[in-house]
Amino acid sequence: MSIKNDTASYIIAPDPDNPRLTRKVTGVDHMGQETETNVVEERPLTIFLNGQEIVTAMTIGDYPEYLALGFLRNQGMLQPDETVLRVDFDEELETVVVRTDGSTTYEEKLKKKTRTSGCAVGTVFGDMMEGLEDLHLPATKVRTSDLYQLSKTINTTPSLYLTAGAIHGTVLCQGGRPLVYMEDVGRHNAVDKVAGWMQSTGTGAQDKLLYTTGRMTSEMVIKCALMGIPVLASRSGFTAWGVEIARQVDLTLIGRLRGQRYVCLSGAHRLIRDAVPSSETENPETIRKGARRD
Repeated sequence: MSIKNDTASYIIAPDPDNPRLTRKVTGVDHMGQETETNVVEERPLTIFLNGQEIVTAMTIGDYPEYLALGFLRNQGMLQPDETVLRVDFDEELETVVVRTDGSTTYEEKLKKKTRTSGCAVGTVFGDMMEGLEDLHLPATKVRTSDLYQLSKTINTTPSLYLTAGAIHGTVLCQGGRPLVYMEDVGRHNAVDKVAGWMQSTGTGAQDKLLYTTGRMTSEMVIKCALMGIPVLASRSGFTAWGVEIARQVDLTLIGRLRGQRYVCLSGAHRLIRDAVPSSETENPETIRKGARRD
């Protein structure tokens, strides 16, 4: 059975046919027969802020400018009032340089690293809770009919995951429409790409929902909240600290979203239950071909 999905409604959709993102590798299967399969490419990308090297991330290599901007923004190295003069990507050197109009606090930030449970870029900075104390997220409502539509659309969209696996996705959504779908070997990279796109395009967060294919950890919740997005949803589950922080900042946290089933552990007051859940469950073929990883 083939999965069909119209990606025309996306502003940015996955590009599973891009030859730079996967390669074919020959091996043997469980029967000892030779088989050929697609595997995801990994490339190092070194991010500079002005003249300072900040981090080298392992990434699939698409949208490096968005990744760099989003990473620096989500780590608090780019403040909202700072002006980004330009972003320069050198494909040969595998570097991206973000240049701003003022001084930065990278030296102080780099001294306060904290290891995380995340993929690829496995550290955040020790003051990651900074900025949450006075945070007030919008009271935007979420229709359950939109959740069900998003779950169906996202999980059947042609993607690198369906082509090769071993990858995470993050989707910026508005109502029942997915807008920007980013993939990467680390779920935090995928979120940072979305954040970078939002910053580059001046896209507001107040009426948006962020869908992630990975588990909802403390850092995922913090990133979503600091981006100003009031709703975080996932096919996967939660961590206790992630739930605690979501409740602290009044972020709506929706997990285990499969078909027309979900669990909301924070911010249920935003939900508008305008669709009666179906009693049908996903069949194994749908789960195998369309499901995201837990």
